[in-house]
Amino acid sequence: MCAVSTVLILILLSIIPLRLAIAYSQAPHPQAILTLGGGVERETFTAQFAQAHPTLDIWVSSGIPSNKARPIFRAAGINDERVHLDRRAVDTVTNFTSLVPDFKRRHIQHLYLITSDYHMPRATAIAILVLGSQGIAFTPVSVPSNIPTESSFRLLRDVGRAFLWVVTGHTGASLNPRLSLSPVQQLYHSNGDSNHTN
Repeated sequence: MCAVSTVLILILLSIIPLRLAIAYSQAPHPQAILTLGGGVERETFTAQFAQAHPTLDIWVSSGIPSNKARPIFRAAGINDERVHLDRRAVDTVTNFTSLVPDFKRRHIQHLYLITSDYHMPRATAIAILVLGSQGIAFTPVSVPSNIPTESSFRLLRDVGRAFLWVVTGHTGASLNPRLSLSPVQQLYHSNGDSNHTN
């Protein structure tokens, strides 16, 4: 049984690079922008970046509140119709898994992936598994910061969760003890950025 599981895992992992290669060849240029929420600087950077890519729609996954995000994009001359503020994600893994159906429905095969430089290694590792398994390629774009790169523990934990999603369709996010807290308790225990704390 263990040998069969190992073979299935190896087959799955070998399919992802193939699916990514096909996506890159079919859509060599990004067709949309995905920004992982985590601070006003990411939305500000995305608004400026989007000015240079006026044909691309923008998805911001669990970023700053809409009443603060919309004015940033409007001030940059970005129409509301281009900006999709999505609140379904509770952490970095679900930033990706919650939006995959939307991208597939719109036949998006290549994304710009925007997040902070310290967060990019973990985001890239998750994207390879989640987006790659769905035939969606990505081009990383880092937002500069002075924050050290995240720990290997966070990266490995979320790679495991992303792999779990590829195999089962579940991320394990419901096991996060913070999600069972009341909204007031979550505010008390959180620094306001799910991507920093998860």
